[in-house]
Amino acid sequence: METRFLGRSGLRVTPFAFGSWLTFGQGGPQNAGKMVDYALERGINFLDTADVYDNGAAESMLGRILTKHRRQHIVLATKVYWNMSDNPNDWGLSRKHIFESIDDSLQRMQTDYVDLYQCHRFDTTVPLDETVRAMGDLIRLGKVLYWGTSCWTGAQLREACEIADRLHVPRPISEQPPYNMLSRQIEDEVLPTCAELGIGVINWSPLAQGFLTGKYRPGVIPEDSRKAQLGMSGMFLDQVISNEEAYERLGRIEAVAQQFGIELPVLAVAWCLRRPELTSVILGASKTSQIEQNMKALEVEWTPELDAACEAACGGEPLQTA
Repeated sequence: METRFLGRSGLRVTPFAFGSWLTFGQGGPQNAGKMVDYALERGINFLDTADVYDNGAAESMLGRILTKHRRQHIVLATKVYWNMSDNPNDWGLSRKHIFESIDDSLQRMQTDYVDLYQCHRFDTTVPLDETVRAMGDLIRLGKVLYWGTSCWTGAQLREACEIADRLHVPRPISEQPPYNMLSRQIEDEVLPTCAELGIGVINWSPLAQGFLTGKYRPGVIPEDSRKAQLGMSGMFLDQVISNEEAYERLGRIEAVAQQFGIELPVLAVAWCLRRPELTSVILGASKTSQIEQNMKALEVEWTPELDAACEAACGGEPLQTA
């Protein structure tokens, strides 16, 4: 599989990353191991997780899985921000929380370093220079090779880069936002800013948490869906499955997929990959067949006709993601 430089860095990642946000909760450790093994066998070199996923259990599970793989061949990414306990210092992007969290994550994942350490949200309570300096110090110590962000605005990314330059520490090389055919908020500010600053984009939720597979219908929750098995209360999926406009757009997108002879999930992933600003798309799966299906997006020939048809189908105000 091809690789791409992540932002303005020398780190090469595949067009797909395999994520553990929801997928590790379906099927237990054995199935999680099977999914990661299959993703790596198919050429994906990029694995994404976070300390908060299942309160550390996802990192621990990933650590056990990776003991049978060559660490140097894997780009391992995790995140810091959300609270892991009731301790008032155990959340956010303070120097204390960042330093303690990386040690906990490294221990859980049984590794000496992470390739990419991401700020899971922007922390308005901590001076940004404290966060940027802490990330630079982790890189200097060798615990982190690169750092990035998730769900930051263009203005926040710009300020972080300006501070990094002033402090003579590395800039963030990536931003990880939600992006799909229904949720396109990042197109106005975040994507142009990332392109200008040389920040790579790694998008999550390319299938709108499963909605763009076509499995959800008004009033019907499939038994094998994440919604049925994991709840998802308060998340994007809860909002779209009760949104008439979302189903109308889904119907138009399905018609485009049928017209061009492309499977709906494949079209949704290929639509993300069409953006030159996007470096990698995070995939989740509970079955190997889902990974195989999504990877077909690399084979889609994105023509002007297909682009125009998709734009007409999914145009309109972006639906709220989170």
